[in-house]
Amino acid sequence: MPAPTDQELSARWQGEPAPLLPLLHAFHDRDGYLSEAALGAVSAALAIPLAELYGTVTFYHHLTRTPGGRSLPRVCTGPVCALRGSGQLLAALPHAVPMPCAGRCDAPIPVLVEDQVRYNRDPMPVPSPLPPSNPGGIEECVFAAIRQPGRSTMEGYVRTGGYEGFLRATALSPGELLAELIESKLAGRGGAGFPTGLKWKAVAEAPGTPKAIVCNADEGEPGCFKDRAVLDYDPHAVIEGMLIAALATGAARGFIYLRYEYPETFSIVERAIAEAAPYLSQAGFALHLRRGAGAYICGEEGALLNSLEGKRPLPRNRPPFPVTHGFEDLPTAVNNVETLASVPQILKNGAAWYRNLGLNGQAGTKLISLSGDIQRPGNYEVPLGLSLNTLLHEWAGGPLPGRAIQALTMAGLSGGFLAGADLDTTLDEPGIRSKGSFLGAGGIVVFDDSRNMVEAAHTAMEFFAEESCGKCFPCRIGTQRLTERLSGQAGPRELQAWIGEVRDLGRTMKSLSACGLGMAAPHITESLLRYFPEQVARHVEKGMAR
Repeated sequence: MPAPTDQELSARWQGEPAPLLPLLHAFHDRDGYLSEAALGAVSAALAIPLAELYGTVTFYHHLTRTPGGRSLPRVCTGPVCALRGSGQLLAALPHAVPMPCAGRCDAPIPVLVEDQVRYNRDPMPVPSPLPPSNPGGIEECVFAAIRQPGRSTMEGYVRTGGYEGFLRATALSPGELLAELIESKLAGRGGAGFPTGLKWKAVAEAPGTPKAIVCNADEGEPGCFKDRAVLDYDPHAVIEGMLIAALATGAARGFIYLRYEYPETFSIVERAIAEAAPYLSQAGFALHLRRGAGAYICGEEGALLNSLEGKRPLPRNRPPFPVTHGFEDLPTAVNNVETLASVPQILKNGAAWYRNLGLNGQAGTKLISLSGDIQRPGNYEVPLGLSLNTLLHEWAGGPLPGRAIQALTMAGLSGGFLAGADLDTTLDEPGIRSKGSFLGAGGIVVFDDSRNMVEAAHTAMEFFAEESCGKCFPCRIGTQRLTERLSGQAGPRELQAWIGEVRDLGRTMKSLSACGLGMAAPHITESLLRYFPEQVARHVEKGMAR
């Protein structure tokens, strides 16, 4: 069958909502790169000035402008894969190029070749791991049925209780639905922690139509891979959550924005959306799947909305907020995968049931992605309020044989390090924030006592520097300067001056950065100085000796 022409590809996406990304991917897949002619065709079809289009295309990691670039193997260089030797693998694979964390920290080292994910030198693709069986025997919410055979299909989902929450929701008024969600105390599970029911209530009350529900499945935070597991093994739970959100808010359209590095997940979700057509039709809800192109900042909701709209994905100034001025400047609820997958269970079992899943007065559960120097890495659903040490040592088996846990990062990398006596805490925002960090999206990377923590901090800061969108100078310059100091390339040679400069950079970034990336990155250096002053001193002394 002959390849589609430029005109045929362009015509396919004209008139569709959020057309730029799928049209770019269509040309990219057909040709193996984005040629001058392809960009000209896209520019003409969507009436985007060519200069503006170039700025958008070159922002993304995975849209190559070099012939054959799409077929080059891309090796994950995220913090966990770096611990496992991704640098050596990158050097050993012919023509390989690095990519940031690919969301497979539970099975390092992923290599992305076109639309297949392989591991290390294995030529065959490997499916993503199922979440481990519930080691604590505690009642789950999101993972309650995810391990049931066939759960990812419509038949298996309905057989195991799927769409019962939606059917109950159809019998309730929007006000009753919102009251149920507010009573449950479900809060956003992507990191921000805003009450879900209140967000949906704001969208429902905001003027303007059509309203939208956007699923943020662009989990680019290193150490986080829970959303991939949910979408691979329970995609209908997310779709059902979006349908309930549509009933509660009056939204008529929705988008699942999926990160580029999950090609197999894209196919699974695409099939699930097709299977869910009767329910989508019943709700009068049009659901669209859009694939990102590789940019950590697209996990920030303003940047994600700009990306959907075909703009350069920079964070938006707030206010106004997406609940009133979101996709196409209309009311929009942006929710995380885990948040949406929790909603059907709440509708099935009731708000009080969900609240009571937590411990010590905390409401509900949290998915934790655990990786690094730990015996049983994977995704765990924990009741909020569970002891961190229970997760690390009882559920996940503790450190590797002969080693001890030296430190771990919280909120993927964004929460910085936690170490020493501060590991004696509970998995909830009040507990973690009392230690100077935060739970965030729930990624935890473990470092044992064989690791150099200055090197670990350098790897983390290098990631933030690479992923800074460049919109604001405190983040753009600050992440680069901190990376240089952690690598020993620059900075004062006297210890106290070095520490003073690093702290000053961090204060400036936290006070003046435009979004969470620049505000979070200094947690790395702040916690490094707090827990590992001796390692920092040796690092600076080594620089002085050169």
